[in-house]
Amino acid sequence: MFNQFGSTAETLSKASAVVNRIGTDAHLYDDPEDVNIAPLLDSKFESEKCEALKRLLALIAQGFDVSNFFPQVVKNVASHSSEVKKLVYLYLLHYAERRPNEALLSINYFQKDLGDPNPLVRAWALRTMAGIRLHVIAPLALAAVGKCARDPAVYVRKCAANALPKLHDLRLEEHAPAIDELVGILLADHSPGVVGAAAAAFTSICPNNFKLIGKSYKKLCQILPDVEEWGQILLIGTLLRYVVARHGLVRESLMLSSHGLDNNGFYEKDGLVIDLTLDKRDGDKSDSFDANLVSLVSKCYIEGPDEYLSRSNCPDTVSSAFDSKETTSISHNEDVKILLQCTSPLLWSNNSAVVLAAAGAQWIMAPLEDVKKIVKPLLFLLRSSTASKYVVLCNILVFAKAAPSLFAPHFEDFFICSSDAYQVKAHKLEMLSLIANTSSISSILREFEDYIKDPDRRFAADTVAAIGLCAKRLSTIPTTCLDGLLALVRQESFAGDLESVDGDAGVLVQAVMSIQTIIELDPLCHEKVIIQLFRSLDSIKVAAARATIIWMVGVYCSLGHIIPKMLTTVTKYLAWSFKSEASETKLQILNTSAKVLISAEVDDFQMLKRIVVYVLELGESDLSYDVRDRTRFLKKLLSCKLAETAEDSVASQENIAEHVVEHVFGRKLKPFSPLTPQNRFYLPGSLSQIVLHAAPGYEPLPKPCSFVFEEHDQLSDSDRQREATAGLHGSQESSETVDEDGSSEYDSESSNGSDFSSDVDDRTISNDANDPLIQISEVAVSTDQEELRSKRALDMWLDEQPSTSNQSSSALDRNQSSYAKISIGDIGSRVKPKSYTLLDPGSGSGLKVDYTFLSEFSTVSPLHVCVEVLFENGSTEPILEVNLEDEEAAKVSDSAEQTLVGKANVFHNNVPTLIPMEEIGCLEPRQSAKRLIQVRFHHHLLPMRLTLQYNGKKVPVKLRPDLGYLVKPFSMSVEEFLATESRLPGMFEYSRRCSFADHIEDSRMENGKDKFLSICESITLKVLSNSNLYLVSVDLPVANTLEVVTGLRLRFSSKILSSEIPLLITITVEGKCTEVLNLTVKINCEETVFGLNLLNRIANFMVEPSS
Repeated sequence: MFNQFGSTAETLSKASAVVNRIGTDAHLYDDPEDVNIAPLLDSKFESEKCEALKRLLALIAQGFDVSNFFPQVVKNVASHSSEVKKLVYLYLLHYAERRPNEALLSINYFQKDLGDPNPLVRAWALRTMAGIRLHVIAPLALAAVGKCARDPAVYVRKCAANALPKLHDLRLEEHAPAIDELVGILLADHSPGVVGAAAAAFTSICPNNFKLIGKSYKKLCQILPDVEEWGQILLIGTLLRYVVARHGLVRESLMLSSHGLDNNGFYEKDGLVIDLTLDKRDGDKSDSFDANLVSLVSKCYIEGPDEYLSRSNCPDTVSSAFDSKETTSISHNEDVKILLQCTSPLLWSNNSAVVLAAAGAQWIMAPLEDVKKIVKPLLFLLRSSTASKYVVLCNILVFAKAAPSLFAPHFEDFFICSSDAYQVKAHKLEMLSLIANTSSISSILREFEDYIKDPDRRFAADTVAAIGLCAKRLSTIPTTCLDGLLALVRQESFAGDLESVDGDAGVLVQAVMSIQTIIELDPLCHEKVIIQLFRSLDSIKVAAARATIIWMVGVYCSLGHIIPKMLTTVTKYLAWSFKSEASETKLQILNTSAKVLISAEVDDFQMLKRIVVYVLELGESDLSYDVRDRTRFLKKLLSCKLAETAEDSVASQENIAEHVVEHVFGRKLKPFSPLTPQNRFYLPGSLSQIVLHAAPGYEPLPKPCSFVFEEHDQLSDSDRQREATAGLHGSQESSETVDEDGSSEYDSESSNGSDFSSDVDDRTISNDANDPLIQISEVAVSTDQEELRSKRALDMWLDEQPSTSNQSSSALDRNQSSYAKISIGDIGSRVKPKSYTLLDPGSGSGLKVDYTFLSEFSTVSPLHVCVEVLFENGSTEPILEVNLEDEEAAKVSDSAEQTLVGKANVFHNNVPTLIPMEEIGCLEPRQSAKRLIQVRFHHHLLPMRLTLQYNGKKVPVKLRPDLGYLVKPFSMSVEEFLATESRLPGMFEYSRRCSFADHIEDSRMENGKDKFLSICESITLKVLSNSNLYLVSVDLPVANTLEVVTGLRLRFSSKILSSEIPLLITITVEGKCTEVLNLTVKINCEETVFGLNLLNRIANFMVEPSS
């Protein structure tokens, strides 16, 4: 209508596209050959070489062959520009196999780059060497991988792990042991990023070499939550396979529940009888789980293709129990406990595949009473994309078939959405039919009534089939279902097409099939229903439905008193309509005629014989060869009945004929339903479970207890400690040079820049500084303060005998359960707040601005944080009118930060609040001044943007939040701490390991001081110097020796400023007094994101040496 507006819009669109491409390399794809590339490659300017290489890669992306430039590109590998090197490496990876001789010329440069100070260059060189698939350089590439596997940079080690599968694909049998050894080295790495890549290499290279896993199993479990998501999937599968291979399946798990089951559905464990009904709210224990199916599933998870084929030859038998030697008990197996504990938090991962992998591990190994924890995470995944939803439903179906009561209370989650794909709808229908019980069936049937009216008639037909399955499972609803199905048959009688089973005809067929299923439960009680179906034959025109009803005529021809009297009339009708029937209906008429004739009464025999003879004559001349063949077969089979004088027939022959007819034609029709059961199951989360056959690369679980682990293969504790310590130092070194490190996925912005410091509120500390056991009145568990004693003194105090060296582990655990309370005194004077630079003198014309977070409470609002700002004039001239102001949010807030703030929804408004400071009128040379500001942050990771004014200038600066000071101390007793901690399990509990070495230097400076006390002081001082917390208690196991501090536990409590949500911190110590200690920091908090970031913050500053 308004053409000028259309043309204007098109012009604006083109102009916008052109503007968006400015400053990018998109123009290279428009016309990459618009310049002469060869001269640019030989140019002495790096920018021109880079331009030429980008054009070559653009041509490669568009499918052009540019291998003729190979010699000119190869010589640029010696360039000093990292950008040029990267582009050359990409080109070489693409054409190295075509030009192997020229590629070999660059090997020396690759080896040289492996020693480059830049870790990115080292990683690029290694990736290129491993990607050149030439056997002649494979030994050199393997040596390079071995060197990079021990590189101090995390990213280089990760590239080494990614290179191993490429070398393995070259089939270097003579180097296989060396490759396996490198996999083991990388699996023992301290970096989560490296471990994830190493897990992928282990899966593709040596998935059954469990000796490599056994050496660092516990460390892999502990680092699992920090590994990248796709690495977590592979690592969970690897750890699961290791546990099964070494320890076998868990006796208390669902997989072996049927072997400890008695007739009443109870399981005996440790002398206690446990109810196997997985959902206590459901009173129907018959559906708690299917013992036979569970046994079949557990066998399928472990057996290979050959075993499955041998078992499929005997489908009625399921291999019964596992040998008791192939099972283990979770109460005595620490490896299984650790695996379940480390995979449990991953049930709430953002990645659907990680959730499915963790659920699979819990499904196979978790105790029977703990399996239900996988239900809600799996149901949450049903809110994801259609593809993910379908995969999750395929796995949930297997779980529901084995244990319907797991999902029975959540039946509403499987109700159909209008946006669901057909495959998802079909799976949800099957789920509803599996988990329906007496309490939920009424709601489910009401849903089914709506589904039957759906315009998608194929879905409506599946719904009718699901109704039949529900009626078959539950004995209380067949009558109700029958009434509805008969009404549906009457409604759909004339709606179907004779040639279609996908439209309304499919609904009618499924209705008849469902009625047949219900009738089979008790045919005698449903005689009138059968008669009603006989009478509806004249109105039903769908061939498949007519065939089913005619089949029922033959099956129930001798049922009751009414049906035998109707046989003559019904048979006449069938003979009359034979010519106009479809082939499948004609076949059923022939079969039914044979059955009716054999079971006919004496009075009706002659009439029925004449009808059958007539039908057989029609069949002999039918156009379908199937009908003709069936007719000839029946005519020969019934020859004894069709003889002119039936009295002359031999009785034995009649009996033989009757048995043959029953066995040949008395079988049930194959159900026309997509809900057919499967007798082959695959591991949860695998592709094979979706496609229902063994996909390439599928590996079942190893045979239980097939791997014998030798203790001398395991690293000693001291070796592990030294390795962890060295790893942490290496991580610090590499994180300074490479951004792509393998740190935890929760690091976010808490790992950037300098470390944060804090002040300690002296009001929370006692004034008794002369006490050798530092006294803090708020920390004590009770009013009685006990001194730290030696082990022998503590044993006498507790009236216990000293433990012997050969004491069993269980006894040691009992001793370690006894703790001595350590009282800590005044350390407030030793806290040294750490300052951070807000403006350096170089950028501020001699003005230096530092800031320090304080533990003081704000007088304005509990949401504000107090910050002390120090202004120093390092210039030779006075600085006037110094002030800090908040920038306008509309000018400084970019869209990314606004999005993050909106998602956080922590504060009441989106604009950060800054309480104005008192302006400094004049700051003389070499003079300093302090000011206190009170700020409220948008988000615990986002910096506050401020404007620093001085001498009429305005300089933008950023004030970064310290997570340790976005909480406030929260006083509580140990009992209150433990009670609150017990209410925050699972996804609200997360931990991380780190090292601590400050106590070593402190003990050297304070000779003669108690070592335990020195360690307690060092850890407490480090924590309180970097965060605003309340120290609840310090406990030490009394069973420790003089040098061992393992088991020392410090508890801190606080509340988040913005939400008043409690946040609990527990630090557990392992190691010896004179060595680097291993700390496990655990946080319990409902604010998961905040807690995870604070956890990483604590782990980072505990590792850092004190200044």
